[in-house]
Amino acid sequence: MRRLRMAPIACALACLALAGPWPAQAGPAADSMRAIGAVPHVQATGLWPLYERVLSRARYVDLTHTFGPDTPHWKGFGAMTVRSLYTIPKAGFQVDQYTHVGQWGTHVDAPSHFHLGLKSVDQIAPRDMLLPLVVLDVHEKVARDPDYRISMEDVRSWESRHGPIPMHAFVAMRTDWSKRWPNQAVMQNQDAKGVGHYPAWSLPVLKFLLLQRHVAAIGHETTDTDGGIGASRDDYSLESYVLGTNHYQIEMLAHLDQVPEAGALVMVTFPKPAHGTGFPARVVAIVPAGE
Repeated sequence: MRRLRMAPIACALACLALAGPWPAQAGPAADSMRAIGAVPHVQATGLWPLYERVLSRARYVDLTHTFGPDTPHWKGFGAMTVRSLYTIPKAGFQVDQYTHVGQWGTHVDAPSHFHLGLKSVDQIAPRDMLLPLVVLDVHEKVARDPDYRISMEDVRSWESRHGPIPMHAFVAMRTDWSKRWPNQAVMQNQDAKGVGHYPAWSLPVLKFLLLQRHVAAIGHETTDTDGGIGASRDDYSLESYVLGTNHYQIEMLAHLDQVPEAGALVMVTFPKPAHGTGFPARVVAIVPAGE
């Protein structure tokens, strides 16, 4: 019988939370670690065990693209604009006005993006923003076939190595498509007929993750859940399915090649616009020391 393997950093967080305050670090070894910045900002006192023993030693990987007026985007959106309202030479301070759609750059799609009455961005719970990170790596298959759709075989392969995908995880599909950023044409990868060719999720995998493994959210590196062929014919049925289960997703992730496929956490953050259907997000992986 296969044993359930809890992600190391998630296990450490759970154990520390249950154990309560730890005694403060002391002695020459602790002084040396503090001197080299192993525990930045917070002196080891035992009052912040999660930070002092786990988070301060982790590696942080930004999974977010920097966005601007030239950011790749869905075909139906216009360009972003930036206008300086106040400048330091004239006013003593800088204030810029950004105009763009909610679904811009690396962004969150709330269930209300496709479904009336379901969660909007401001209704996504904080507990759904710090999650175990599962990376389903299909980048080699995508390199051979840009229209590749992730399969249950890919999921079973991951689970054969790491055990069942943990409940309430964030599952990201690694395709390395983000390495095409920021070239819109290369991201869309259209043929002579204007049909895009980039990878997609599949309905069997999404149903398995959301209904059987009860994950909290999914994410991908492309502009669409449905892939290039589906998006080219305005078929967004996979995205509609995900959001229809009242779960959110993150589109246009970056740097998934820099994190392990199991064992890390992901911190997903975004502003809180009232009734928002989407907004640019900041997504950061927290990788255990040594991985």
